[in-house]
Amino acid sequence: MLFIIGIILVTGSVIGGYVLSHGQIAALWQPYEILIICGAAFGAYVISNPMHVHKAVFGALPRVIVGGRFRKPLYMDLLSLLYALFDKARKSGVMAIEADVDEPENSPIFSKYPALMRETTLIEFITDYLRIVSAGNMSPHELEGLMDLEIETRIKELEEPSHAVQRVADALPGFGIVAAVLGIVITMSMLGSGDQTAIGVHVAAALVGTFLGILLAYGFVGPTSYAMAHLAAEEIKAYECVKVSILATMGGLPPQLAVEFGRKVLFVNDRPNFQELNDFVKSN
Repeated sequence: MLFIIGIILVTGSVIGGYVLSHGQIAALWQPYEILIICGAAFGAYVISNPMHVHKAVFGALPRVIVGGRFRKPLYMDLLSLLYALFDKARKSGVMAIEADVDEPENSPIFSKYPALMRETTLIEFITDYLRIVSAGNMSPHELEGLMDLEIETRIKELEEPSHAVQRVADALPGFGIVAAVLGIVITMSMLGSGDQTAIGVHVAAALVGTFLGILLAYGFVGPTSYAMAHLAAEEIKAYECVKVSILATMGGLPPQLAVEFGRKVLFVNDRPNFQELNDFVKSN
């Protein structure tokens, strides 16, 4: 929703100010300039990124528009899931959760959280490290180092769409200049005709090319890349929450304190308070 509001504000402010200054909207409609700028920018994007980045970018775009998945309800599900697993391991032994982590889709604990189960990479992260814990042959220090490496890799993966889109934003003003230069080339070729009206139209089209390149870069594409970066940061907090909680339970803390450590890692805006989490855990 905020994305749509931002688009309306940018468009309304620029076009509204132009019209109020007695500008003609029809003069801004230059389809060939749009073709040059957008087509060249998209082509450069295709050249510079592998297929998995294209999939990640187009997968992230709907989330930019409607909002990210990693909000307080999902974090509460995550903390409640960890609490249930830690509590079962504490009461019945670490080996008791082996069946749950080996087949989470068939686990009565995991099945309580369908929204969380759709985050397959996160679920795999949880089950992999709980499986290592149940094996009992790795110290907390060694486990923390391995987790940090995997989280670092995951950060790079999640930030790839943002970086790819930002590179497009950086290139758009340049492609706007390309469109403007081509417009001036056409204008120069018409100087001999003496048609002042046609020359004026082509000069205006060339200037519109520069305008569009800058507007698309700083008004739309650049902000979209920043929005993708925020989504990546929100998701990676879930991994850090899991890491801190597992290390806390390995250190001998009771389940309630272990998930409290994980809760503290989350961003304040999406972090449940202690009582909210406590009530939610007890209800599950």
